[in-house]
Amino acid sequence: MVRLNVNGENRELDMAPDTPLLWALRDGLQLTGTKYSCGIAVCGACLVLVDGKPVRSCVTPISALANKKITTIEGLSPDRSHPVQQAWIDEEVPQCGYCQSGQILAATALLQQNPKPTDADIDTALGEVLCRCGTYPRIRKAIKKAAALASHPAKAGG
Repeated sequence: MVRLNVNGENRELDMAPDTPLLWALRDGLQLTGTKYSCGIAVCGACLVLVDGKPVRSCVTPISALANKKITTIEGLSPDRSHPVQQAWIDEEVPQCGYCQSGQILAATALLQQNPKPTDADIDTALGEVLCRCGTYPRIRKAIKKAAALASHPAKAGG
């Protein structure tokens, strides 16, 4: 048995310790918001937060996550009220949507570390999460809106 803290809940999984976190989430816990794409930590579709930092779940064994807090897209906010999720909706960021959970979690980590990012900061932080549809201008706009929502919730409206 492997114990993980996922989205604020302690969970036990009967999986091999070398199982990638991606499969523990999707197959073991039925949290399918984290996506499989490349399987070699290149695209970022599988990105989750571990202790608030972006981690590629497709190559991270569950044995490396003892005493760590894992946040998936499902755990960011149950009602999509998180500022990043709200900005994504307001700015109609997704096109196909496949990379968006990774994009949203990467943006969340960026804003936790840097509440007023520049375009260069955004490009650096999200540059490793590939969007094949090319929605980068909308992603950048949504991150700036999320920063405004987080700092002035009443003034940032749509």
